Amino acid sequence: MDLEACEFSVRDAVMTLGARFLERALNKVGRGRRAIAVRCPRCGHVMDSVGVKYKTLRSILGRARFGRSLFICPRCGAQRFPADEELGIEHTVFTPGAQRMMAKAASRSTFAEAAEDLALYANLCVTAKTVERCAEAIGREIEDWMKRQDAALLRQARALEMPRATTGASPVLYIEYDGTGVPIRRAELKGRKGKQADGSARTREVKLGCVFTQTAQDEEGHPIRDPYSTTYVGAIESSEAFGKRLYAEALRRGLYVHTQIVLITDGAQYNRSIAELHFPNAVHIIDLYHAFQHLHELAALLVPEKVRDLIENRWADLLDHGRIEELLEWAAHYLPRAASTRNEGITKINYFRTHTESMRYDLFRNKGFFVGSGVIEAGCKTVIGARLKASGMFWSEKGANAIIALRCCVCSRRFEQFWEDRSAKTH
Repeated sequence: MDLEACEFSVRDAVMTLGARFLERALNKVGRGRRAIAVRCPRCGHVMDSVGVKYKTLRSILGRARFGRSLFICPRCGAQRFPADEELGIEHTVFTPGAQRMMAKAASRSTFAEAAEDLALYANLCVTAKTVERCAEAIGREIEDWMKRQDAALLRQARALEMPRATTGASPVLYIEYDGTGVPIRRAELKGRKGKQADGSARTREVKLGCVFTQTAQDEEGHPIRDPYSTTYVGAIESSEAFGKRLYAEALRRGLYVHTQIVLITDGAQYNRSIAELHFPNAVHIIDLYHAFQHLHELAALLVPEKVRDLIENRWADLLDHGRIEELLEWAAHYLPRAASTRNEGITKINYFRTHTESMRYDLFRNKGFFVGSGVIEAGCKTVIGARLKASGMFWSEKGANAIIALRCCVCSRRFEQFWEDRSAKTH
């Protein structure tokens, strides 16, 4: 006995039977007299029923033939299928269940891999292109859903209607954000400057932000991120738009409820602008790893090679303990006289001078804070890189943003909430 073949045969038979039951149930939904007149979406005139039209639906049980009444406006000729609108299958042959499966599968793997998995796991045989169209459509719906929620939160914040912090201990709320490049189709990059040898661009920057909380520390006093507390937002967009998006996510996560807010960035100019505009009361920390990178570049520029390792180690110890004033004195001592090198050295020194108060790492550790941006660095790799930066991938900006919205929603564990709201809106 071939047990595997038997399993799949029984499954297919049961699903076929289920599709027939679904078909019978649908026949009671799509036709018959309606209690309320159907009005034209264009001109508002009452529409006439002109008979039943059929289409074959692709469901998670199989194919089901669906007959529903077609309404036509006698004034302007517009058409409506009210039953399609009620069931969430307007302009598609895929049921909500099938759409949900395709979107979830496409959020985790390539469209081709998702199509293969759907055929094996759900006997839903679709092409990679079909999965792509469905996933991007759902991603755009998620983006619109998030924008509506963000707008409501921003209105509440402006009206001072957000919940406020009360006395008592609360988890520390962390906000981190960074950028990562995603390969974009060449036609959409014409005229853009980039990092290629000829000055052209190959990618567009995705701005990704995350919000998480920290309540406890381990036995050695190191902070521990709260499990399942990390949520993500991101898009290919301007710094201004991204700042509002990140601020809205922080509001949703209780920005004004938490008594301690910590912001960790790499110190880039647009990061500072977002911090100053939206999170002025947060403790701003420059990611320690980025600070060490800048220190290495400074030492390579100013310190003679013979003693560079020794001096750089001393500087690193000062930086690690937040003694930035001493570090600045050391660096100033090694400034060369040559104008070009001296000016470059001053620029690099000014990075530490500008961010002095954001580099008090000993103080931050004593308060039990994280001092590194490892969470968002990992997010750039897992949320964005793992799905949108595989070998051979090239995206349109519109397609990339749709999948980014879908990916952030899934990784933030909000996909079920979106689907519930979507279903409620349909009904």
